[in-house]
Amino acid sequence: MNGIVFAILAASIATVLSGIGSAKGVGGAAQTAMGVLSEDSSMFGKMLVLTLLPGTQGLYGFIVGFLIMINCGVLGGEVPSLMQGLGYVAASLAIGFGGMISGFAQGKASVAGISMCAKDESNFSKAMVSITLVEIYALLAFIVSLLMVISIPAIKM
Repeated sequence: MNGIVFAILAASIATVLSGIGSAKGVGGAAQTAMGVLSEDSSMFGKMLVLTLLPGTQGLYGFIVGFLIMINCGVLGGEVPSLMQGLGYVAASLAIGFGGMISGFAQGKASVAGISMCAKDESNFSKAMVSITLVEIYALLAFIVSLLMVISIPAIKM
């Protein structure tokens, strides 16, 4: 029995969960930014940057999902064994849940940063630093998933 179904499930988990986090985070930030822009459209560039930051989690999940599909025979590579397929599921959980939760949190931080900049534009760099701190946890989840996905083809069972 091979693990292709588990590998495809893993690619879906990595992509969908981190995408949900990014969509929610960017959506909330965009709503707040639109309110600011309705009052002062000259802040578009700053609002765009602060709105886009929660979107990276979805990108990380997409990369992990894409690498899984490359490794598992969907887009190349060899069909995984059952144990490799289950390994891909485990690997996808880090960025799936890490990306989803950090996307939610980064979205909230972005909303606060956008609100802070609306009151005083000179607070942009402070907002950027605070919002970026949440990114560290998405990056850690991405690195763990990435290292696991890279090492799974070596598992022979």
